Amino acid sequence: MNPYSNSGRGHQANPYSKASAYKSTSVNTSSPADLVLMLYDGILRFLNNARAGFKLNDPVEYHETINENLQKAQAIIRELRSSLDVEKATDFGETMAGLYDYFDRRLQEANMEKNQEPIDEIYDRVVIIRDAWGEMVQREIKASAAAKQLEPSGEVGTLDLSG
Repeated sequence: MNPYSNSGRGHQANPYSKASAYKSTSVNTSSPADLVLMLYDGILRFLNNARAGFKLNDPVEYHETINENLQKAQAIIRELRSSLDVEKATDFGETMAGLYDYFDRRLQEANMEKNQEPIDEIYDRVVIIRDAWGEMVQREIKASAAAKQLEPSGEVGTLDLSG
């Protein structure tokens, strides 16, 4: 019996549909800075999944888990790399491009050799970048909120009688 089929006792909802809808809404309504944060979180999640693959006993599961998750992490890294504006690249942009290329190369080596050490290295480096990016996003939010408080409201003679 298929729990996701529409036959039988009426319509059963796919348990993943709410999570999928939430994720879709979250991506569609997030700022570009928040999207980058989500991408870094995705890299970390896939690297963790790949590391978990090293504990698997079944050789097929072992190779598939490591390979699939490293490829997903690499796809995100390549997307981040391709999103850099090369023509406007500052020293920071060039540094990030070099880092992304290095991350991609090291993860490819880890995948080919089934070696966890490069995965751990890249994981630690991405955590640092992700945390710095998150801090920058928080500072921008605070600065934006402070700027809004300083703007005149344009309201004249309002009185709050709510008590």
